[in-house]
Amino acid sequence: MEIAALLTSAGINISICIVLLSLYSVLRKQPANYCVYFGRRLVCGGARRYDPFWYERFVPSPSWLVKAWETSEDELLAAAGLDAVVFLRMVIFSIRIFFITAVVCIAFVLPVNYYGQPRVHKEIHLESSEVFTIENLKEGSKWLWVHCLALYIITSAACLLLYFEYRTIAKMRLGHITSSAPKPSQFTVLIRAIPWHPEQSYSDTLSKYFTNYYSSCYLSHQMVYHNGIIQRLLHDAERVCLSLKHVSPEISCKPSLTPCNFCGGPTATNSFHILSNEGDSVKGMELGELTVTTTEQERPAAFVFFKTRYDALVVSEVLQSSNPMLWVSDLAPEPHDVYWRNLNIPYRQLWIRRIATLVGAVAFMFVFLIPVTFIQGLTQLEQLSHAFPFLRGILKKKFINQVITGYLPSVILILFFYAVPPMMMYFSALEGCISRSIRKNSACIKILYFTIWNVFFVNILSGSVIRQLNVFSSVRDIPAQLARAVPTQAGFFTTYCFTSGWASLACEIMQPMALIWNLAAKAISTNKDESYETLRFPYHTEIPRLLLFGLLGFTNSVIAPLILPFLLIYFFLAYLIYKNQILNVYITKYESGGKYWPIFHNTTIFSLILTQIIALGFFGLKLSTVASGFTIPLILLTLLFSEYCRHKFAPIFHKHPAQVLIDMDRADEMTGKMEELHKKLHSVYSQIPLHLQKSSSNGESSTPFANQELPDPEKLKPEEGDAIAKELWGFQGNESGQEHDTKSCPSASSPEHLTPKMIELHKRN
Repeated sequence: MEIAALLTSAGINISICIVLLSLYSVLRKQPANYCVYFGRRLVCGGARRYDPFWYERFVPSPSWLVKAWETSEDELLAAAGLDAVVFLRMVIFSIRIFFITAVVCIAFVLPVNYYGQPRVHKEIHLESSEVFTIENLKEGSKWLWVHCLALYIITSAACLLLYFEYRTIAKMRLGHITSSAPKPSQFTVLIRAIPWHPEQSYSDTLSKYFTNYYSSCYLSHQMVYHNGIIQRLLHDAERVCLSLKHVSPEISCKPSLTPCNFCGGPTATNSFHILSNEGDSVKGMELGELTVTTTEQERPAAFVFFKTRYDALVVSEVLQSSNPMLWVSDLAPEPHDVYWRNLNIPYRQLWIRRIATLVGAVAFMFVFLIPVTFIQGLTQLEQLSHAFPFLRGILKKKFINQVITGYLPSVILILFFYAVPPMMMYFSALEGCISRSIRKNSACIKILYFTIWNVFFVNILSGSVIRQLNVFSSVRDIPAQLARAVPTQAGFFTTYCFTSGWASLACEIMQPMALIWNLAAKAISTNKDESYETLRFPYHTEIPRLLLFGLLGFTNSVIAPLILPFLLIYFFLAYLIYKNQILNVYITKYESGGKYWPIFHNTTIFSLILTQIIALGFFGLKLSTVASGFTIPLILLTLLFSEYCRHKFAPIFHKHPAQVLIDMDRADEMTGKMEELHKKLHSVYSQIPLHLQKSSSNGESSTPFANQELPDPEKLKPEEGDAIAKELWGFQGNESGQEHDTKSCPSASSPEHLTPKMIELHKRN
């Protein structure tokens, strides 16, 4: 690929990013778009919106970048939880390691590659991208020691940073377990595969079993029921009630006729009556009465509650029966994290489901070979023109040729990849995951494998076939074949960084689908006090994207280092944009407690080893025995480092330390909190949601920030340059004597345990 094609792709994507970021800085200031760009703050703030008319509303400004940069890690942890902090530490690690890699490779490796052979160089934009790769070195070159030394520096820096990050995040996970508010999941065990007895129900069987074997620590249990229809009806009723709560009581509720927005005909509006007292609507009826009590609807699964955390831990770890397919025990997920639908699946079906989803995922990966091969054909038009002469006419048009070979392939690949996350999430749900965080974690791993296989390996294989290179004939030839194929795909990987990296980040901050949906809803609905949906951060798609770019950066670092500056720009943008989205858009309803970090660590180690294998193959092709001899020990040392980290840190992310839980139990017993915790356990895991109850008997708002006084935007003059006035002009505290109900914010900590950092962050934003 020519440098001109790369510059064309870079120019198109830079223009897209500038336009979208400028639009975002304007659209975020419009009151009609608050629910798109400030969904999390609207949910958590307990404030109504205000609509002043300032000319700054229509001028792009970088103020959101400054606020994202200034937010500290402690504030982010208090606002969004541990998973958000771990994700941003992944981005920070990528910035650090690729800054070191870019400095070393651009300063030393790139000049050696460019002047590797005596030749007459053209102007930069007319050169081929292969001139900047290691292929430009002649066989037996004495300058290959530069590549070997750079490989040692990159590997040493990566391992050192990985070690410190792993240690820090492991401490943060332990702090997440100990310093947070008491969690009901620490006292609860999920029991599945309860044996059936014709004389008694599942509930009686479970009660007799635990009374017999765990009488000293068994507290109570909550059965799982097959009540899908009732649960769906209650969910729909809850959404209707929440939407009605957003209707202002000041609106006249008399039926009136207004013209329709589409056809112009008369339509009835406000044809309902808002009751002043919720008790008048359903007298003597509570939502808790809608429970399933028939034994025929019981499922062989239950949440069993124990008196202490340590008792629950012991029960979840030991084998309960001589038959491993009965009385299966696991620590229960958090109540918001439970995936109730999968609890109805018989345990004996899970292994069949896992095999079926594995086969389905592999089949989907092979089906994806068709579009990837077509995309590689677009990048190799010169080779295909020999078999298809009609392509020679396209190649004569210079700009069209640059667009087709430099920009179009990566765009087509990204469009096809939009179908991957929903499919992998569906496969993960079919596996029978008991919690939403486990399902998202499983989908993250599947998408990661799928992305690395199709974007990296399949592109290399298909490119080698089109170039009529020998595909792997034996295992011994794999390093050499990878060394031949990777430099030829350096141009495509760089354009993929432009399109899937830069442009995707701009689309992420713009939220185009949410924006279109919001505009369409406002065009159809006449209710200005609308309800809104909250979003969860898509860790299962963004972590594989980060790891893919990390893989491309490592594997091309000493082979084709021209990609490194563009990757570094992507990681800087990702840090600011993702931080802004986490603070303003996405809420944390459930989290995994930092369990995404082992995925990141293991994949980074894989990327380093793959880079070393490719370099070993290239040193062999260039007949450099010294460089090859020094690379083999580096591979072994990297594997030893990975094994050391696996034994030292990984168990913390898979098991709970008994010492920590016992200390927490003793502290709760001394303070007298244990009895209060026991009373709340049974109601927390109610399968039928109880979200429509009143927040408190005295009528106080349950919103965490309802009682805070936010500054009056009318009193803040914009010409004074006050940052608070410019950012908080859309938020105004509730007036005295008037309630404004909003959805409660399920943040990392409960509203009763808000930290000063959380309140400080809200005041500043």
